[in-house]
Amino acid sequence: MQNPNEDTEWNDVLRSKGILPQKEKEVSEDEIVNMIEQAIQQKQDEKNKQLSELDLDGLDELEDSEDEAVIEEYRQKRIAEMKRFAEKPKFGEVREISGQDYVQEVNKAGDDIWVVIHLYKQGIQQCALLNQHLKELSIKFPCTKFLKAIAQTCIPNFPERNLPSVFVYFEGEMKKQFVGPHELRGTSLTCDEFEYMLGQIGAVESKIKEDPRPKIKDKLFTDLGNSDW
Repeated sequence: MQNPNEDTEWNDVLRSKGILPQKEKEVSEDEIVNMIEQAIQQKQDEKNKQLSELDLDGLDELEDSEDEAVIEEYRQKRIAEMKRFAEKPKFGEVREISGQDYVQEVNKAGDDIWVVIHLYKQGIQQCALLNQHLKELSIKFPCTKFLKAIAQTCIPNFPERNLPSVFVYFEGEMKKQFVGPHELRGTSLTCDEFEYMLGQIGAVESKIKEDPRPKIKDKLFTDLGNSDW
């Protein structure tokens, strides 16, 4: 009887008619090596991710079961990060400044310092909302300097239609400006959205990587669901 696995014209005909099953593709030695390397890399990536999420106490507990050299490397990295954080200036509040303070507090803030300054006016609802968001974020991100100033005290004749405005500086250089209610998403702006916007610039080390602003389609369906029609 003819071997069904042989590469013959007759077997090819039988396979094309579905009488014989298709012959499995042979895996080359290079493909086997690549699959092994990919599996090893995936395993290492998973291990690195797990380790990066541990604190120093968690790393201590893993010493008995993991490679000590790898654990020590992560420990030293974490200690270095904590040391850099400890050495950075801490602010932790929103400070009010005037025009005469602007250059010293903003343009001369210092090396490796992010500054977020809000120009506002009393009585504007969105300005009050942003001041509240700044207060929360200043506590959450104490290494970023958060400031606020009445617009007219910093920039004479600053148009009220451009309020609120937020300017973002790094090492004395302006990196981003949000001018007016539209760019700051109106009175529906949430603190998470504002944090995300600042995080995209680099002014804060936010863990929010996707814009939390409700999508227009989702909001439309929500509004329709809440209607009485």
